Amino acid sequence: MEYIETANRKLDEIRQREDIVILAIESSCDETAVAITKGRQLLANAIASQIDIHKRFGGVVPEIASRNHTLAIDGVMKEALKQADMTLDDIDCIAVTYGAGLLGALLVGVSYAKALAYATQKPLIAVNHIKGHIAANYIAKPDLQPPYLCLIASGGHTTIAYVKSLGEVEIKGTTQDDACGEAFDKVARVLGLPYPGGPQIEKLAKDGKPTIELPTPYKDKDTYDFSYSGIKTAVINYAHKKEQKGEELERADLACSFQEKVTDIMVNNTLRCACDMNVKTVVIAGGVGANGVLRKKMSERAEKLGIQVYYPPMILCTDNGAMIASEAYNMIKRGAKATDIDLDANANLRVWE
Repeated sequence: MEYIETANRKLDEIRQREDIVILAIESSCDETAVAITKGRQLLANAIASQIDIHKRFGGVVPEIASRNHTLAIDGVMKEALKQADMTLDDIDCIAVTYGAGLLGALLVGVSYAKALAYATQKPLIAVNHIKGHIAANYIAKPDLQPPYLCLIASGGHTTIAYVKSLGEVEIKGTTQDDACGEAFDKVARVLGLPYPGGPQIEKLAKDGKPTIELPTPYKDKDTYDFSYSGIKTAVINYAHKKEQKGEELERADLACSFQEKVTDIMVNNTLRCACDMNVKTVVIAGGVGANGVLRKKMSERAEKLGIQVYYPPMILCTDNGAMIASEAYNMIKRGAKATDIDLDANANLRVWE
């Protein structure tokens, strides 16, 4: 009881300031990340990636991810403080991702943040990982204001979110099976490419042409939802048939065809939703948001419709602490209270929670 009273008193004291200093921790998957922001200004962004560790398994192994978060988190926090030329005394608030993500990985960040907040008597803010991805756009464009549409495209999510205000999100469409990033990883394995699949497919696709026909989910249906399971299965079947016939697989053409189909669906659904709602601003968030083909298509087609498109720099598309700090800042500004130290991780947290 004493901690939460102290934390809320301190939070009320800093709420009206524009230069709130936030140290934010992100550990939902395979990046251990700590960032420090001052208002909307990014002062430090330290990330320890586990890509090389999980590459040999073709994807993230939850237990291994959790163990490596435990090993890395204290060093990453100290690196962030070093980058910002600060000590913990300079920090106003601690923020942490508490969901969604891998439960064990989340627990490492949540436990560390709770201990840090209690030891320093700093307010603790629990942040939704998916809202954090959206909030990365405020770091890149501080004057961005709702309402706008956000395409959230990542390994676990493919969602069109209507951001009505800093605290209100309405889902307009979402995947009914595989997320786009998940499909990229699975198709990459079929093509013999290492994890993570997205960048590898984009690189290979540059040498190919979209000559292979793949299915279009929900064709001619009035929905903004996504489905990637059928496209993924069509790629797998195509590759297996080639193998059974002893024919050479056109890997670059298949990668290009897959990427073209997946990005077309994301762009078409998002812009159709924007036009139907008469929304003039679209932003992109999530790891797949770093895909160059997706960015180019969205920008070119949106320009013809009079729609402005924004997206974060590549480093803020994948999981990072800066996006968590940005959402924590939004929460503080709209009156959020501090989180008590009985906070638990929620692996299945939804974007509107």
